[in-house]
Parts: sequence; C-alpha cells; structure tokens
Amino acid sequence: MKDFNGKVAVVTGGASGVGRCLAQQLAAEGAKVVITDINADKLATVAAELNAEGPSGTIEGIASDVTKEESVQALADAVFAKYGRVDMLFNNAGVGLADMRSPFWDLPMKDWQWGFGVHVMGPVHGIKAFVPRMMEQQGEGFVVNTTSGNGALHSLPNTPIYASSKAALTSLTEVLYGQLKEKAPHIKVGILFPGPRLVNTGLLDSPRPDEYRDASNPLPKGVAMSDLAERMGGIEMTEPDDVAAYCLECVKKDQFWMLHPESGMDGFEARVASLRERRNP
Repeated sequence: MKDFNGKVAVVTGGASGVGRCLAQQLAAEGAKVVITDINADKLATVAAELNAEGPSGTIEGIASDVTKEESVQALADAVFAKYGRVDMLFNNAGVGLADMRSPFWDLPMKDWQWGFGVHVMGPVHGIKAFVPRMMEQQGEGFVVNTTSGNGALHSLPNTPIYASSKAALTSLTEVLYGQLKEKAPHIKVGILFPGPRLVNTGLLDSPRPDEYRDASNPLPKGVAMSDLAERMGGIEMTEPDDVAAYCLECVKKDQFWMLHPESGMDGFEARVASLRERRNP
C-alpha cells in the first residue's frame, strides 16, 4: 500500500502512545482515521487535539472495549456505516500487567483474563469484525497486529502473562497471514515489534476495568516507562513517534515482520540455538 491518501484506518489503543502517533501520521498523509479506546473521555480529548494539530475532521474517536466481541462489532458497524469501507486495521491496544517478578501460580485469574483479553482476544475480535468486510472490498487492505520481542522472539520469565499473550498473538498473526495470502491476497498482514529500545509510553500504568480487578489483591501503582528506564541505569528509549513512522514505512513495503533492524536479537538467537541443539534454555 504505497499511498494513504483517502484511505480509512481504524486504530485500537488510539488514545495514547504508538496508537495516537499512528493516527496523527496517517491523517497527515491524507487518511481518515478512527481511533478507539476504552476511555471515552480521554478518547474525545485526544481526537480533538489531533484534529486541532493536523487536518481538521480527519480523526474520529469511537469508544469500544476490545475484550468484548459485541463492542468491537458495534465499532465496525459504525465505521462501515459512516465511511463505507476500511482499508487499514491496526490492532494496537495493549496493557501493562503487574506480573513482573510474580510466580506464575500466584497471579490472579483476573490478571490472566485481562492480559489475554486485550492482547489476544482483542485482535481476534478485530479480525472477525473487520476482515470479512475488508475481503469483499476492491483494492488493497492491511492488518497490523502489535506484538513484542518479549514473547514473540523470546520470553522473559518475570513477565508470564505479558510474554505468553504476545507469543500467542504472534502465532495468530502468522496464521492470519497464511490464510489471507491464500484466500484474499489483496489483504496484507504485518506484525509490529515496537522498538528497537524500550518505548516511552504509559503502558505500565494502563487503566484496568473493574471487572478485571480483584478486591483481595489490590493493584500496585503503575510506573511510566521513562521511570523504568531510569531504574535500569538510564537506558536510551525509543519514542512512539518513531515506532509509528517505522510501522507505516513497513506498510508501504507490504512487509510482514515489522522488526526494526537495530532490535536486539541475542535472546532470539539463543532460543533458536537451544531448540536446534535440543538443549535446555
């Protein structure tokens, strides 16, 4: 997809971070963009800000909960009713979880339900709601799912929910690519690895819906990624603007693996070597 002018894009997790930047950059290139997020008030504010900064009226906010199939179906119905088509779907919503350094067996089920609900079922709901109608359209389409090197390339043992949900999403995306290549080759698929370094977003302070809260296990306060980077010795960070720009560059190239060339591959290479040599990780 070489040109975004006049295209219609839907971005989940569009009220902040990489999603917000994707919307801003798509609109700057002439696309009409629908951003969605569970926080309706924040979504409306961000849509207004983006329209004030760029081409007026090109970005619309529609609240939805990606963990709920009926909510995403309603989103799709609203978008197709207004715009008549969707050319690009960015399943970008993500959450940070309080699973760091917690034993697998001690994590509450609501943590698992929330993490997998957003990272796995969110894209599933998006694919089911949008892709069949995109397949019927004339012209190119594109679906991008946002994963992580943690889970997709190798799994950090101190993040059991995050890593395993991103591993599942990566496999899901590879399957989607294979199926659309056979059944609807005009719909391309890509998987985005935000990076190449820790991305400066509010992921670890993601607001959690009440249904995924456990009264017996109060949630710790999240931290900003910038604070985490400082704790890690002041490591260099990647800005979400740069992630969005790289993603859209890959869309224009019909590139599946949206993995920045500067991304660290040591963990992945060690994993492959372990598998090839049949030795324990």
